[in-house]
Amino acid sequence: MQENAKKKICVIDGQGGGIGSTIIKKLKERFEENIEVIALGTNAIATAQMLKSRANRGASGSNAIVQTVRNADLIIGPIGIIMPHAMMGEVTREMAEAVALSSAKKLLLPLTQDNINIVGLPHIPLPLLVDELMETYESYF
Repeated sequence: MQENAKKKICVIDGQGGGIGSTIIKKLKERFEENIEVIALGTNAIATAQMLKSRANRGASGSNAIVQTVRNADLIIGPIGIIMPHAMMGEVTREMAEAVALSSAKKLLLPLTQDNINIVGLPHIPLPLLVDELMETYESYF
């Protein structure tokens, strides 16, 4: 596969970057270098953790997220990335709007620490959610 034919997958996370790191590790194990994974952290610590998990590139902060999701093929992250002020306030209005309005397909994990419950979904641990994401949506990669 040619370099420019790789899908651009933005993985967005905040706080300590643990969710994004788990996603990126699984993506790289399964698809190796056939995809381009861009780590987008709401802060530098989250980005650094995701880069350690073998993301191809990374950037931090509101403007980086707003600009990068415009050219993404796929966006993956916790559901909070489309909610202003989620992740203890790290998700800005601009970030949430840019992600929600991006033409990229979005795969959102039902993980929140906010006052939001998603009715009808069982509690599934993060590693199993990521495995399900890989199996169910493999054609998106």
